[in-house]
Amino acid sequence: MLLYLFWKIVWQLSNRKHIMEETTTVTTGKRSLLLTIPAKVISYVFHPLFIPTYVFLFLIYQVPYEFAGITEYQLQLRLFSIFWLTAFFPAFAVFLLWRLKFSDSIFLRTQKERIVPYIITMFFYWWMYFLSRNFTDQPAVLKFFYMGIFMATVVGLILNNYFKISLHGMAVGGAFAAMILFAMYYRLPLGLYMSVAALLTGIVCTSRFLVSDHTNTEVYSGLAVGMGCQWIAYYFLM
Repeated sequence: MLLYLFWKIVWQLSNRKHIMEETTTVTTGKRSLLLTIPAKVISYVFHPLFIPTYVFLFLIYQVPYEFAGITEYQLQLRLFSIFWLTAFFPAFAVFLLWRLKFSDSIFLRTQKERIVPYIITMFFYWWMYFLSRNFTDQPAVLKFFYMGIFMATVVGLILNNYFKISLHGMAVGGAFAAMILFAMYYRLPLGLYMSVAALLTGIVCTSRFLVSDHTNTEVYSGLAVGMGCQWIAYYFLM
């Protein structure tokens, strides 16, 4: 009788433990989805290829007088050309590399897969900087911004030989530093916008921790490279 009671208690305890483990697994899965889905959306919305377009839109809103020499239609064409050269063409090149079997996916998960896209993006960023030197009907700060993202891409390509530096980190770090430098150059009170930019920078980097295989070093290195290259470009060009 005592033996029967003992085994019954053991069975009930083990069954309860099993139910608790299943409940914990389901709860963890729900929490994981609640974190990873928004993190993926944020990673796509603030993809590195979109950042130059976002920066140009910010300048249109903050310093419209810098575009006084062109019409509204010409300004829209300028915005479209920036998106075309800094986002569409590099993304299309990655798509072609994938379709031609030069890379396993469009997400560039390995260092080897990132080499050619780095070089292609460097070309377009350098071309944007070259064009910005001759335009007098757009903000002068675009010169150092384009040079900064070009330099960051060069440094990223070099560091890619040693570890997979975060492209998102470089992009949002560069945009955040550029906003600080815009405020310095134009003497504008951009405290609120800089606070939002800092918050978004943290959110994007946190998202990369959640949905990518980046390490702390890779993400923080991306931030440092993006911000540092903007400061260096500002120092030498402005």
